[in-house]
Amino acid sequence: MPISSMLTSISSSIANTSLLDQSTVIAITVFVALLCVCIVIGHLLEENRWANESITALLLGLVSGAVVLLVRKGQNSPILIFNEELFFIYLLPPIIFNAGFQVKKKQFFKNFSVILLFGIFGTIISFCLTALGAFLIFKKIGVTSLTVKDLLAIGAILSATDSVCTLQVLSQEQTPFLYSAVFGEGVVNDATSIVLFNAVQSIDFSDIDVLTALKLLGNFLYLFFTSTVLGIAVGLLSAYGIKTLYFGRHSTDREVAIMILMAYLSYMVAELLSLSGILTIFFCGIVMSHYTWHNVTESSRVTTKHAFATLSFIAETFIFLYVGMDALDIEKWKQSHASAGTSIVVSLTLFALVLVGRAAFVYPISTILNYTRRGSDKIEIKKQFIIWWAGLIRGAVTIALSYNQFSTSSNVHCLMITCIIIVVLFSTVVFGSVTNPLIQAVLLNNAKPSTSEENDFASFDDLRLMFLENGEPRDTSNGQSAPRRSNLELFIRYPTSTVHHLWRKFDDKFMRPVFGGRGFVPFVPGSPTSAAGESL
Repeated sequence: MPISSMLTSISSSIANTSLLDQSTVIAITVFVALLCVCIVIGHLLEENRWANESITALLLGLVSGAVVLLVRKGQNSPILIFNEELFFIYLLPPIIFNAGFQVKKKQFFKNFSVILLFGIFGTIISFCLTALGAFLIFKKIGVTSLTVKDLLAIGAILSATDSVCTLQVLSQEQTPFLYSAVFGEGVVNDATSIVLFNAVQSIDFSDIDVLTALKLLGNFLYLFFTSTVLGIAVGLLSAYGIKTLYFGRHSTDREVAIMILMAYLSYMVAELLSLSGILTIFFCGIVMSHYTWHNVTESSRVTTKHAFATLSFIAETFIFLYVGMDALDIEKWKQSHASAGTSIVVSLTLFALVLVGRAAFVYPISTILNYTRRGSDKIEIKKQFIIWWAGLIRGAVTIALSYNQFSTSSNVHCLMITCIIIVVLFSTVVFGSVTNPLIQAVLLNNAKPSTSEENDFASFDDLRLMFLENGEPRDTSNGQSAPRRSNLELFIRYPTSTVHHLWRKFDDKFMRPVFGGRGFVPFVPGSPTSAAGESL
């Protein structure tokens, strides 16, 4: 047998027994290269008013998808097909966990009532109005084959916002309330939308009555609260384990590994139990940043903080690339069998429902909140507009849920997917590019931290006396006595600071002795902390 034939035979057998399929290798190579290009372009456009990394990645995905179609002569490619499992299992968890881990907890919980009203009740209002609007309008434009479950699913799908573009413009220092409200609502909104979507999927709508609505509400509340409790429990378990076992004595790598794995475990356990992985991993991130992060060594703190942020950044960029390429999944467009006019009308209808559904809760809820807030704390009309605008953009969660719901190859299902893709592309590219100059013009030129935001918390003296003394008159600097404010007056005037003070007392007395947290110093021989301790 000639040597050349032998070599050919060996090389062909090696190729046939390769662990990775060639198409998989090509897809991974393409995406990694595109990620590098996105990062470079994003760096070069850092100061540009009209572009940001999200839009750059989306447009680059569109261009790459067009190139793939040209190379394949109009034939579809697996690289252009959206994989919802990839999105929900691998890409979404690091983004949501980092959001919880990096959140400014003081601002987040200070505005917790605002975040919950917008993120939960606002999303439910948007869900109901969008589903009702789709039911009434689609009949008039000839889209009649959608079921009740499909229409309710559309309400949940289009209620999921993507506020990344707005958050890239807002500053935590200049506009702490706005940043906290938009950021917090964005996370809670995604979780609420997915919980609503899952609740819709779990109910039989063949016989609709009042009991069906109660079941939907019951499923929503069950998923919401059990998911939150699970996230808190896993976060506390990680804190207790790291505090007790002192992984840093032998290897800081183990500390970092256990934090990453416990975070991901919380998400997967939630999915295994059919709960909301988003809520679970978000609250797990908050708890781990409050307790677990302080229980590890100094080097591990730096490592985990940057590792979580980097993973989140890569996943976000990958998602926008993925969405851009998926828009050119040619088979979906062919299978819809809809004219350009029908697609445009349906897309405009969906987008109009997004605008109306958003406005229907932002302005009324803001008005109600203003009745309970002091003059300088009121949500001004400019801030209301920014909050409304921040929730108009739709992203990958919307596309992933649409693929989950409209999974058949029927004409109407393909039509809904393509129209939702149009809404996502239009809102991200057009609204996203306008966001920076718009916010600069409306708000940030005159933005500065308000006095109320800086001085919202009651004085420590008042709070201490609220819990330790009985309201006797206090001495002022001129020797005269001034009356103490009553406990009830303090609670009514400063409800947030009062609850915060109560929580701090409970946390210091009961939680931190068990779970560690700020002030806990793990003793690691040879570390800077231990060396400093030995020198005292």
